[in-house]
Amino acid sequence: MIKDLDIKAFKGLSDDEAAARLKAEGYNELPSAKQRSIFAIAWEVAREPMFLLLVACGTIYLLLGDLEEALMLMGFVFIVMGITLYQERKTERALEALRDLSSPRALVIRNGEEKRIAGREVVRGDILVVKEGDRIPADAVLLTSVNVSVDESLLTGESVPVRKTAWDGTLEMARPGGDDLPFVYSGTLLVQGHSFAEVRATGVHTEIGKIGKALQTVEQEDTLLQKETNRLVRNLAIFGLSLCVIVVVVYGLTRGNWLDGFLAGITLAMATLPEEFPVVLTIFLALGAWRISQKQVLTRRVPAIETLGSATVLCTDKTGTLTLNKMTMAQLYAGDDFFDLRQAKTDLPEKFHSLVEFSILASQRDPFDPMEKAILQVGDQYLLQTEHLHNDWALIQEYPLSKTLLALSHVWQSPNGSDYVIASKGAPEAIADLCHFTPARQQALLTRITQMADDGLRVLGVAKARFQKTDLPHEQHDFAFEFIGLIGLADPIRPTVPAAIKECYTAGVRVVMITGDYPGTAQNIARQIGLIPNDQFITGPELDQLDEVALRRRIAHVNIFARVVPEQKLRIVNALKANGEIVAMTGDGVNDAPALKAAHIGIAMGGRGTDVARESAALVLLDDDFSSIVQAVRLGRRIFDNIKKAVAYIFAIHVPIAGMSLIPVLFKWPLVLMPVHILFLELIIDPACSTIFEAEQEEANVMDRPPRNPKEPLFSRRTVGLSVLQGVGVLAIVLAIYAIALARGQSDGEARALTYTTLIVANLGLILTNRSWTRTIVETLRSPNTALWWVIGGATIFLGLVLYVPFLRELFKFDYLHIEDLLLCLLSGILSIMWFEALKFFGRRKNGGNGAVAGKAPSKIG
Repeated sequence: MIKDLDIKAFKGLSDDEAAARLKAEGYNELPSAKQRSIFAIAWEVAREPMFLLLVACGTIYLLLGDLEEALMLMGFVFIVMGITLYQERKTERALEALRDLSSPRALVIRNGEEKRIAGREVVRGDILVVKEGDRIPADAVLLTSVNVSVDESLLTGESVPVRKTAWDGTLEMARPGGDDLPFVYSGTLLVQGHSFAEVRATGVHTEIGKIGKALQTVEQEDTLLQKETNRLVRNLAIFGLSLCVIVVVVYGLTRGNWLDGFLAGITLAMATLPEEFPVVLTIFLALGAWRISQKQVLTRRVPAIETLGSATVLCTDKTGTLTLNKMTMAQLYAGDDFFDLRQAKTDLPEKFHSLVEFSILASQRDPFDPMEKAILQVGDQYLLQTEHLHNDWALIQEYPLSKTLLALSHVWQSPNGSDYVIASKGAPEAIADLCHFTPARQQALLTRITQMADDGLRVLGVAKARFQKTDLPHEQHDFAFEFIGLIGLADPIRPTVPAAIKECYTAGVRVVMITGDYPGTAQNIARQIGLIPNDQFITGPELDQLDEVALRRRIAHVNIFARVVPEQKLRIVNALKANGEIVAMTGDGVNDAPALKAAHIGIAMGGRGTDVARESAALVLLDDDFSSIVQAVRLGRRIFDNIKKAVAYIFAIHVPIAGMSLIPVLFKWPLVLMPVHILFLELIIDPACSTIFEAEQEEANVMDRPPRNPKEPLFSRRTVGLSVLQGVGVLAIVLAIYAIALARGQSDGEARALTYTTLIVANLGLILTNRSWTRTIVETLRSPNTALWWVIGGATIFLGLVLYVPFLRELFKFDYLHIEDLLLCLLSGILSIMWFEALKFFGRRKNGGNGAVAGKAPSKIG
C-alpha cells in the first residue's frame, strides 16, 4: 500500500494504450436521449403551422384543378423543409459541441506525466489524480488515500460523506455505501483529501451507468427572451388568425367564391404567422454559446448569454485570473533578515536553508500547485548538494487546510529517525497562531508581512515541530511549533489584463478584485492592471464587522477586497445585488459554489477549478484568463444586438406582406399575393434571420456604451415602433405602385409583377438597413458577411427566373416587365427605406458620431 502521494510511483497508460482501449471500449459516457435524428427533426418540421398551411394550399389548388400550382407549392414545401433542417442541424451540432466541452475534466497520469483530459476520454486502467472538489469521472479503486471522504448521495441517497481507505490489492470491486471501502464511483464527489485511483469501469459499465442516470448535458432552457417571444408569437398568431377568418368571410360574401376566399385567408395567415421569432432565438442563442466557446468561455446555462450584456460588475479572483499563476520565489525572511532571490548573485546564506527545507517538506513531492512548484525550484537550485533535501523520508500523515486554520502540516519520518518531523506552511496569521505568538510578536511580524505584501508578493509563513513516535494528535494545534520565517512569491499579471480592464471601464462595467492576499499585495496588483480606485480596500475581518446596511454603503465605492475567505464572497455578491448591480463572479473552489450560484453570472475556472464550482456556474472560463471574460461580455452584447436587428427586420417585412394580403380583399382589388409569392419571400426571410443577422459583426460602439438594462424588453416600444414604421414605409410605396398601375389600366399580371418586384427590392433593402442601426448601408457594405451576398444573389437570380421564364411567370401570374419597369421597382424599393437611412445619419451627427437610432448616446465611466 502506497501512502505517499508521489507521482513518480505511477507511470499510467501510454497514449497508444489509452487510444486502443478507447477504440475498443468506447467513450466514458452514457447514451444521451437528447440528440435528435434527422428524421425526428423532419417530423417536427412537418408539424409546423407554416408547413400545414402549405399543405392546405396545395390541397385547395388540387380541388380547383390547378395541378401546376399545387406541384409548385409542394416543391417549395421541400425547399422550405430543407432550409429548416439545415438550421436545426446547425443548432444541434453547436449544442453537441457544447455537450462535449461541458464533460467533466479528469486529471490522469499517462506516460508518467500528469495530463488533463475530457472525462469522456478516460479509459479502464487510467491512473486518476483526484483532489478535494473533484467529480469522480469513472469507477475506480484508491491506490492511495490521504484523508479521503466522498459524497456518494447520488448513488446511495446517504447525505453524509463516507470515509475511504487505500486498496489492499485483493478486495474485489463492490457496490457503493459504507465507510472504509477503497472504491470510488463515477459521478460521486470527493469532498476532502486527495488520492491516486485506478479506473476499473467506464461509461455504461459504471454503477451510475447500470441505473441509467445521465449527467453533464447542456440543456436548452426557456430563457426570459424565449418567454417574451412566446407571448408575442401567441398574440400575433391570434391576431393573424382573426384577420384570416375576416378575410375568408368578407371574400366569400362579397365575391361568392369560398375556395378562393380560403386561399386568400391562408395567404394572410402565412403572411402574419411569426414563425421566425422562435427560430431566431433558438439559433442565435445556440450559435452564440458556440461562438463564446471559441473565446475560451463555455456556456453551461443559456440565460447567461442574455445577462452578459447587462453585467455592471465583474468580481474576479486575483491569482490565475488577473495573474499568470506562474509563481516564482522572490524573497525570504528569517531571523529578522531578508534575502531577495530576484537579485541574488551569491549562494543562499545558511540561515535561510532551514526555511527553504521546511517549505519543501510542507509541499507535495510532485506538486500541481504553482506555489509549491516554485518552492521546489528554489530547493533544486540552492540545496541540491546539501543535507536539507529528504527524498528518502516517508510521509506519515497530512493535516489539510481548514476553514478555521489556513495552514497545512506534513508529518515525516526519516529512515533512521526516532521522532516524527512536522513541517507546516500557510497564511502567516495561521502560522503565528500555531506558534502561539504573543500580541507584540504578532504585531512585529505583521510589519514584515506588510513590507513584503506592499512589494506585490504573496506571503506564506513556515514553521516546524518534532513529535515522539506515538499516536498522532487530531489537530495541528497539539504540536509545539517553532516559527522559521516567511517566503514571498511573485505572480506576474497577465499581459492582456490592463487593456481588458480599460475596456471594461469604457463599457461601463466596474471591476472588483477579491483575493486572499494582503491589502498591500492586492493594491500593488491593482496599480499594475489599472484598477481604480486602488487606494481603498476592505479586508475579510473588516467585512465580518460590517452589518448589511454598512456593507452596501461601503461596497459602492470600494473595488479591492483582501484577506477574504471564499465564504465571504457570498456576502459581497448579495450586497452588490442589493445595490441594484448585475453581478458576474469568478470562483474555483468548493467553497465558492454558493457565491457562484447567487451571482447573476457565475464564472468557474476551467483549468484550476473544481467540478463543484463548474457545476454551480453559468459560464466556465476554459483558460482562466480575465480578458476572456471581457471578450464574452463583448460577444454577449453583440448577440443581443443581432437578435434585436433580426427581430426588427421580421416586424418590418411582415407589415407590407400582411398589408398587401389584406388591403386588396377589403377594396375588392385583384389579389396581389398568393401562397406561392409568400413562399418565395420566406426563402429570403428565413436565411436572412438565421444566417445574415447572426453572423453580423459587433457595432463599433458595442463596448463604448453602458450595460443594457435587464428590465428593458427585447420588443421595446421604440424598437417595435421603428420596425413597424419601416414596414409601413415599404407598404406605402408598394401599395402606391399597385394602385397607380391599376389606375393606369395596366393588366392584373403586370400590376402584380411591378408590385411584387418592388416588394422584393424593398425586402432586400430592409435586410441591408437593419444590419446596423448606427451605420448607413454604404458603411455596412465594408463589413464582410458571406451569407448576405448569397441571399441577395439567390433572390436576384430567382426573381429574374420568375419574371422572364414563361412557365414560372405563368405560375406566379405575372406579365412581362420592361427595363423601365425594373428601374421603377428598383428606385421605389430603395426609396422605401431611405427615410430610415437618413434618420441614422442625422441621429449619429446629433450624438457626436456614436449615437444609435434605438437608444441614447453612449456614456463612459472612469
